[in-house]
Amino acid sequence: MFYDGPVEPGSVIDDERLRLIFTCCHPALAMETRVALTLRMIGGLTLSEIARAFLVQESAMGQRITRAKAKIKAARIPYRVPAADDLRARVSGVLAVLFLVFNEGYLATNPDAPPVRQELTSEAIRLARLIRVLMPEDGEVAGLLALMLITEARRAARVSTSGELVTLDQQDRRSWDAALLVEGHQLVRERLAARGAPGRYQILAAIAAVHTSASEARDTDWWQVVALYDKLVRLDPSPIIALNRAIAIAELDGLEAGLSLVDRLEPQLRGYHAYHATRADLLRRLGRNHESRTAYEKAIEFAANTAEMAYLARRRDQLA
Repeated sequence: MFYDGPVEPGSVIDDERLRLIFTCCHPALAMETRVALTLRMIGGLTLSEIARAFLVQESAMGQRITRAKAKIKAARIPYRVPAADDLRARVSGVLAVLFLVFNEGYLATNPDAPPVRQELTSEAIRLARLIRVLMPEDGEVAGLLALMLITEARRAARVSTSGELVTLDQQDRRSWDAALLVEGHQLVRERLAARGAPGRYQILAAIAAVHTSASEARDTDWWQVVALYDKLVRLDPSPIIALNRAIAIAELDGLEAGLSLVDRLEPQLRGYHAYHATRADLLRRLGRNHESRTAYEKAIEFAANTAEMAYLARRRDQLA
C-alpha cells in the first residue's frame, strides 16, 4: 500500500480504506492506470480478475501496473492523504474502482471463488455511501450508489439452489429486496429531477430502475431502455455498452436487428464470454440451433464464473 500511516490533521476522510483509495487515485496517472493500480493495491482483486475487468490479457495488465509503479517512483509522485479540495479531481477514479469491485462481487470471474461474492458488493456499497456523505451534490456518486443498490436487491434471486445462474427474465421478483429497491429508485428519481446532463452511472442506474420497475420481465419498457442506451453510448462508446444496447434492440426491434448489431462487435469482443452468450441466445431464439450451440461452447470456453458456466452448459445441452 502507498499509505498506511495515521490520519493527517484535518483529513476529511475518516474511513481508512476509502482514504487509501482516494490517495492512490492520483490524477497524475492515466485513468485506467490509476484504477488498475488501486484495484491491485487496495481493492483486493487479483491480477487475473483486474485483467478480465479491462478485457485484456493478464500479462498486459501486469506490465501496465509495473509501468505505473515505475512512473510513480521516477516522477516522485507524492501519495498524500487528499484534502477536501482534492476530492473532485479524484472521485471519478474512485467511483471506477468501486464499480469494478462491485462487478467482481456481482459476478465473480475467479472460478475458485463463489459465483457471487457478497463481501465485495457490500463493501463497495458501504464505501459509496460514505462518498455520498462527503459529496452529496455529486450526481455520479448518487448514480453509482443507486446502481449498486438496485443490483444488490436482486442478489438472492441470481443463483439457483443447484448453483446455476438465473437470468433477469427468469428471476423470482418476489425475492428481490424491496427496501434496497425503494432506496435505489428514490436516488434515480432525485437525479432525474436535478439540473444538468446525467453521467454514465446515472444512466446505468436509470436503466436498472426501468428493468426492476416491471412486475414481470415481459412488461419491461424496452423503448425507454433503448432510449437510455442511446444516451449512454454517446458518453461511453465502449463495445460492452454497445453489446447491452444490441440486446435491448433485439427486444424492441426484433431478434435479427439485435443479432446484426451484436455481430459487428466480434473484432472487439471475440474473447469476451458475454458476447458469445448473447449471440448464442439470439441464435437459439431464431431457431438456428447449430450456430447457437457453437456460440454456447465459445461462451463456456471464455467464462470463469461457475454459476454462469452451469447455465450456459444447460442451455447448450437443451439444443437438438
